[in-house]
Amino acid sequence: MGKRQEARKSSAQRTRIRRRNKQNKSGIICISLIVLMLVAVMSVRIVSMYDKNESCKEKEQQLQAQLESEEQRQQELKEYKEYVTTKEYIEQVAKTKLGLVYSNEIIFKEKDSSR
Repeated sequence: MGKRQEARKSSAQRTRIRRRNKQNKSGIICISLIVLMLVAVMSVRIVSMYDKNESCKEKEQQLQAQLESEEQRQQELKEYKEYVTTKEYIEQVAKTKLGLVYSNEIIFKEKDSSR
């Protein structure tokens, strides 16, 4: 009977070892799947963040160009404001829109050739 009991014990030990190995393999498989899922999710997030970053860079370039355009327009308006206050501008408006002239100026008018 001693050999039978030893055989049973060794058989029971082998069974326990097999169960542990199966449990270890299933644990490793589960952990591997979880890690792969995390890698997949992170890859998708990285790609979406990269796309968002690119669109933000494009928008920044557009806004920068718009800012430069507006600064140029502001400079032109400032120069026009200064021009409007000059005597030259006032004389030009008086002559073209109001028809005023200086007393010592001579006005030449074209004859209509259609008559």
